[in-house]
Amino acid sequence: MSEIKAIAVGMNSCGIAAGAKETYEAIKKELEKRNLDVKLKIVGCVGMCYREPLVDIITDEKIITYGHVDSKKVPKIIEEHVIKGNLIDEWIVKRDWWENGERKTWDVDGYFSKQKKIVLENSGYINPEDIDEYIAVRGYEGLKKALKMQPEEIIEIITKSGLRGRGGAGFPTGLKWKFARQAKGDEKYIVCNADEGDPGAFMDRNVLEGDPHRVIEGMIIGAYAIGATKGFIYVRAEYPLAIRRLRIALKQAREKGFLGENILGSGFSFDIKIKEGAGAFVCGEETALIASIEGKRGMPRPRPPYPAQKGLFGKPTNINNVETWANVPWIIRHGWEAYASLGTEKSKGTKVFALSGKIKHGGNVEVPMGITLREILYEIGGGTKTGKKIKAVQLGGPSGGCIPEYLFDTPVDYESVTATGAIMGSGGMVVMDEDTCMVDVAKFFLDFTVKESCGKCTFCRLGTKRMWEILDKITKGEGTMEDVKELETLAPMVKTGSLCGLGQTAPNPVLTTLRYFRDEYMAHVKDKRCPAKVCKPLIKYVIIADKCTGCTACAIFCPVKAISGEKLKPHVIDQEACIKCGTCYNVCRFDAIKIVDAYEGD
Repeated sequence: MSEIKAIAVGMNSCGIAAGAKETYEAIKKELEKRNLDVKLKIVGCVGMCYREPLVDIITDEKIITYGHVDSKKVPKIIEEHVIKGNLIDEWIVKRDWWENGERKTWDVDGYFSKQKKIVLENSGYINPEDIDEYIAVRGYEGLKKALKMQPEEIIEIITKSGLRGRGGAGFPTGLKWKFARQAKGDEKYIVCNADEGDPGAFMDRNVLEGDPHRVIEGMIIGAYAIGATKGFIYVRAEYPLAIRRLRIALKQAREKGFLGENILGSGFSFDIKIKEGAGAFVCGEETALIASIEGKRGMPRPRPPYPAQKGLFGKPTNINNVETWANVPWIIRHGWEAYASLGTEKSKGTKVFALSGKIKHGGNVEVPMGITLREILYEIGGGTKTGKKIKAVQLGGPSGGCIPEYLFDTPVDYESVTATGAIMGSGGMVVMDEDTCMVDVAKFFLDFTVKESCGKCTFCRLGTKRMWEILDKITKGEGTMEDVKELETLAPMVKTGSLCGLGQTAPNPVLTTLRYFRDEYMAHVKDKRCPAKVCKPLIKYVIIADKCTGCTACAIFCPVKAISGEKLKPHVIDQEACIKCGTCYNVCRFDAIKIVDAYEGD
């Protein structure tokens, strides 16, 4: 067996949350106890969040990855694999090897079979806190190549590649750079929008935590192309690990001469600062983001003038999101043709998505544009973790829409997704199964929008609030057909009358659920029932006497003591006292508790 070069532990936020720190310390302790001279290091997340904590055993020829490694599994891995050279097959979740210099990957779930790694090519394979590891995988080669070109050449390459903004709008990146390049100004700015605030989205966090130098390199190339001398990374303060690793990466980049004065002797000077956002979702909109960096309240302003003409501190400014910047070094290294060969006619390259909700394989995936939703959700995502049928997927966060199962053969590209009523957004995919109430989902996302509205526009401030109130009425069984009509009247008004993308897209979850799941709205309004048995005012919990063994578990765990009965005899639920928390349903081992319509049996 080949000599082991290193042992690596996935230590992004997802891994740490799953116990990776404890696993790392257990490995460190075991290596010291056995006096083994094996390098132990951290890496980012490879995307298999659902298999964390992940541990890699690395040799020159291959990488063997073990999944769900807690501290109890560590001694066996060290004893069998590290010392004796015996693989523990039942714990292996992934294998990597090299063919003609290209890394190949196999995994037990087929998770990587249809993926194409560009943005995430280093995530989970290098130490994000070590610039030398980034350089070893051709890091900063793109920058060195770019500094030998004319700025216009770089913009032409990005334009021909077909790269579009990955923050949601999909505006051509090369064209955006061209506008900023042509703008007159004694000073120009580059900004990385890392204000990732969508529920269910964690793509940018994964990149910043796992491969921060990639984003920094992309920003330096962009700055050289448009003639900027200063840059900002606007990242929300709720991402402390991403911020810490960015600070480390920026310090290392300055020490190596990739940032600062006279970069690599080229005569070009550029530096980057980090601006921590306070968590306002509206600051993902570029003019609100600019206001926040300037120390003002994060509120959008009318455009034109666009940031490329008058942006940060009144100077020409180019803003792209994390994923967009992370694509740039790869395109410069490999050429625009390689990137343009991927994807569809109008949507080139790859897209990173965060799979969450009731999906079996939750995590980050990177796929070629044009792949279908069905391939992502079933062949990569593995379907639902409940084993039930996927009812819908929310694509594009609170600004997106709910796409039903019968449209899952839709190709994932900007135009096709928009045609469904959803939007690509930054890449969050929240999966819902048959137990999800679509009216409740629309209410959830609208509640988020109401709270995150800056309040500047009347239609957004009051219109979204009124729409939420109507949805709240419907989920309580108090809605009328007039309420449904009012929703359909208000939605286009809010879209048209709002200044920024938050208000303009806020009605999308309502409009798409009304379009594709109208029967669920009718059930709530006409029949006063929730088909998914989710909306509390429309359901009740009952005990099936024939199945109840009188084990008393439900009575013991009921937080309001609404269940009574003698031991070994059927119990009953006091419907007046019941708060419908579902605890009894979850703890019953005999399927003796059933959720029924609130008016059933009355």
